[in-house]
Amino acid sequence: MNLAKQKNIHVFLLIIVAIVFIWSIINPKDYLDWLAEVSPAVCVIIIVIATYNKFRFTTLAYCIIALLSITTFIGGHYTYSEVPLFNWLQDEFNLKRNNYDRLGHFLKGLGAIVVREILFSFTPLKKGAWLSTITISIMLAIAALYEIIEWLSTKISKGSDSSKDFVGMQGDKWDAQWDMMLAFIGSVLTIFIFTKMHDKLLRRKSN
Repeated sequence: MNLAKQKNIHVFLLIIVAIVFIWSIINPKDYLDWLAEVSPAVCVIIIVIATYNKFRFTTLAYCIIALLSITTFIGGHYTYSEVPLFNWLQDEFNLKRNNYDRLGHFLKGLGAIVVREILFSFTPLKKGAWLSTITISIMLAIAALYEIIEWLSTKISKGSDSSKDFVGMQGDKWDAQWDMMLAFIGSVLTIFIFTKMHDKLLRRKSN
């Protein structure tokens, strides 16, 4: 795929993300929770756009960034514990909770490809076991940091509704552990499934 076609795909992804972002900001359930949820994704998108001409990710990485951003914007609009489709699934299958947040944390494991590409491009690490291990470790560290931020939000806001929506425990005292485990599993599966494809795209990128 030539550079022009790749750029067209990247622009198309950005347009889709922008449309979902605009939708998410229109009458969300709680604006403070929306701001807390979408801020990390918005920061990542701004950095990716600002550095696009200096460092260009593979199209696979951009697809993952777009997917994770859209997932975040949907969660920010409804709050992760009130996404309608997953409310329906909860009622239909008699589940104990709305599992959109579980899906979101699992999908965050896809970010391992983005981290892997950054490590490969800017560190002495080469393709192999060490690159995969360090990538997964960084993803787990990011997941743990996110849980710490959620915990701090409850301390700072003293249990407000916005902080409860942001944390999204839904009565599960092991919610943080579940979230970190799902991000870890998602990262491991991502490395296992996409490494060969990613390596091929990296070779094309370097040519």
